[in-house]
Amino acid sequence: MLTITVPSYAPVYAPDRFKQVFRRYPAGVVVVTADSGRGPVGFTATSLTSLSLDPPLVSYGIGVAASSWPHVEAAASTVVNFLGAEQESLARTFATSGIDRFAAPTAWRRLPEGEPVLDGVAGWLRLETERIVPAGDHRIVIARVTESWLDEGRAPLLFHDGAYHSL
Repeated sequence: MLTITVPSYAPVYAPDRFKQVFRRYPAGVVVVTADSGRGPVGFTATSLTSLSLDPPLVSYGIGVAASSWPHVEAAASTVVNFLGAEQESLARTFATSGIDRFAAPTAWRRLPEGEPVLDGVAGWLRLETERIVPAGDHRIVIARVTESWLDEGRAPLLFHDGAYHSL
């Protein structure tokens, strides 16, 4: 009989190495916006993933230390705003802590249901939250797409190796 011995400790993986590996992985850039009744909030994300076609589901991650987290957790719906290649400044605005991200020059409006959506983006998805999954120091939001808009022909904004790029 074959016996396999498994160490009783978990190997430690260095956070810096983890970041280094994922910096080399290109990702699309979005801004997730919400309003749980306390005013609009938003954050820049590169974690958007398509999960299911039927029903149409997506997921994105958010850190529990993020200022937007309590609002996203309390909101029934959010909007994913797809940034165009020329919108690096908007990505940087929503990635900056301690500022009013919705103040001028940010242009935005509300959808009929009340969610904030950014003007001039390459597209957006209105989402209704279905489940929030704990994942370390983050939460994974799984949401159903209920509405969308797309400005066809726009090049996307990408993030790779610590910098913004376009195709």
